[in-house]
Amino acid sequence: MLGSGLGGFADELTDRTVIPYAQIPHFPATSAEGHAGNLVVGKIGGTPVAAMQGRIHSYEGHSPQRVAFPMRVLARLGIKGALLTNAAGGIGPQLKRGCLVVLKDHINFQGNPLTGPNDDRFGPRFPDMTEAYAEDFRRMALEEGRNHGIDIFEGVYAAVPGPSYETPAEIRFLRTIGADTVGMSTVPEVIVARHCGIKVLAISCVTNLAAGLSGQPINHAEVLETGERVRGQFVGLLRTLVPRMAGALK
Repeated sequence: MLGSGLGGFADELTDRTVIPYAQIPHFPATSAEGHAGNLVVGKIGGTPVAAMQGRIHSYEGHSPQRVAFPMRVLARLGIKGALLTNAAGGIGPQLKRGCLVVLKDHINFQGNPLTGPNDDRFGPRFPDMTEAYAEDFRRMALEEGRNHGIDIFEGVYAAVPGPSYETPAEIRFLRTIGADTVGMSTVPEVIVARHCGIKVLAISCVTNLAAGLSGQPINHAEVLETGERVRGQFVGLLRTLVPRMAGALK
């Protein structure tokens, strides 16, 4: 699941079939810039991959349940592991534009997509979230990132509703409660993936420093520009990481 400015990875798949979201029954269309809105099915090496070029967000007017619907579809297609990427603001003092952060946990301010009647076909009423992000996947990502010479870290992601960027006071609050990055996506899909028994890895690309940390206003063009700048490194990382993840699922 590819975030803002990071959808180019899907172009690396071989034996590709491109399916616009609009052609998939009940599939929500994305309106955010930098989200192409295609499901691309193909292979990386010998590994079958379904890549989502973009996602929908709660700030587009969707409920958490609607945001996470594509993950339900992928679960019914039989996926066993999910890799989610996003563009995020950097809060941690060690982070700078262009670095990657492997998520080890999250703090959720977006609501829960499991609210409402439970569908027992997918998972239990009260799923455990102790290890939302698989430890072995995280280790592989850090190893592969360092092998590629990438500035890569581990951290906690704060998921906020958006679409306005956070205020400096909100960033101080998020830093105090333990967040390293902040963004407007990912967590609803992660919760649903874990509910379905899917192992998860998520990686943030730090596309800007969070509000009040750089002395400059934040704009979406900066987010897209940074995503494009790190595309080569990012694609190289996923090209070697995805087959390792698949191997761990066998």
